[in-house]
Amino acid sequence: VNSQVNGVTPEYALVRNYQVADGSFITKQQVDALSRVAVLGATVAQNLFNGDDPLGKTIKINQSNFQVIGVLEAKGGASFSGGFGSQDDVVFVPITTAQRRLFGGARGFGVGQRVSMIYVSAASESQVSTAIAEITAVLRERHKLTYQQDDFTIISQQDILGAFTQITTILTAFLGAIAGISLLVGGIGIMNIMLVSVTERTREIGIRKAVGAKRRDILAQFLVEAIVLSVFGGLGGIGLGWLISQVVNQLKIGTPPLTTLVSAEAILLAVGFSAAVGLFFGIYPATRAASLNPIDALRYE
Repeated sequence: VNSQVNGVTPEYALVRNYQVADGSFITKQQVDALSRVAVLGATVAQNLFNGDDPLGKTIKINQSNFQVIGVLEAKGGASFSGGFGSQDDVVFVPITTAQRRLFGGARGFGVGQRVSMIYVSAASESQVSTAIAEITAVLRERHKLTYQQDDFTIISQQDILGAFTQITTILTAFLGAIAGISLLVGGIGIMNIMLVSVTERTREIGIRKAVGAKRRDILAQFLVEAIVLSVFGGLGGIGLGWLISQVVNQLKIGTPPLTTLVSAEAILLAVGFSAAVGLFFGIYPATRAASLNPIDALRYE
């Protein structure tokens, strides 16, 4: 099983809002004693033991044996520590054990001996800025930074939310531009088809006008044809999109798996847009057909 392994302190569960479903979390005594114990995320426990009770069992991490002392409740969502994997696909061990036995070895203070990330929880949202300022001052003092730039980065939940908002905005604009271009190309295609239809049915239009059809009747006829043509194209696109969404769901991409949904609201919106495109791009051909002189239309070969 390829899962993320984190060395943590006992306070980690409280700060990160992890709840223990069975057993216990890591204690200070286990941190001090460099104990080979592990707490499993819900996904890891399921993958390794398939529903059996893992407490007291032994697992192997980097060729070292660890005893399972706890299993966490499923949390869902993505983890930002060391990547963007599932928060349930993770194993927690005492930080000292991780530094000495897993990542650093027994000699000196190598890369594994360093702390790569510290999670801090402010008392309230209003105190986040104050907490960041205090943490910055402490870290600069610990790192003996006087005039140099910070050699660390502090990221708050607001920063993460802002980054995701920016990414979402860019993606929305990008996808909107693609959709706009697609609608424009599709609309021009509908207009060309309708113009060809008007040309081929010139005598039919002349006959209809000669027997009493009014201008608005011809206009309505071609507008309805353009709307129907556009809606059928939209329904085809909806069907293709639904099929692709089912394939994505079956492939189970990502951790946790990416889930797609084609909602009734999205279908209605797509049909409405299709009708609007047909109406807009059908106006010119319909107007051209309605404006034909019946005498000239009857003479057309």
